[in-house]
Amino acid sequence: MSAELYHNRVLELAANIPHLGTLPDADASVEKLSRVCGSVVRVDVRLSEDGDTVEAIAVDPKACALGQAATAILAEHAVGAPVDDVFAARDALKAMLKDNGEPPKGRFAELRHLEGVADYPPRHTSTMLAFDAACAAIETARTKRAAAA
Repeated sequence: MSAELYHNRVLELAANIPHLGTLPDADASVEKLSRVCGSVVRVDVRLSEDGDTVEAIAVDPKACALGQAATAILAEHAVGAPVDDVFAARDALKAMLKDNGEPPKGRFAELRHLEGVADYPPRHTSTMLAFDAACAAIETARTKRAAAA
């Protein structure tokens, strides 16, 4: 792998992941797995009463440095984020990796540090895991609430 892929900021992010563990009062928990490399990331979320904002998050990554760095960025910036921002960041990250899109902007702009992953398709899935799990958890939480209403 290229030195550009695992530069200092990626390694710093991977080594300093906030909100590690589980969230006992989570509205939903989702675990995603990369079949390519075996990386696994679990994300627990609690949403605001209206379901439009991430109120709390916990993450449990068992992933490569790239997956850990993406998880760190998610965990650092998700609390207080509108759920639409989380979905937009996931979509922008995917576009950056797969379609030469612009790096995400706004609260998740640090995902730009993972731009080099675009040249390594086998690493795309592990890099996407945290955001895929977070979006799935948000959707699950909203579905549960709608069913309970």
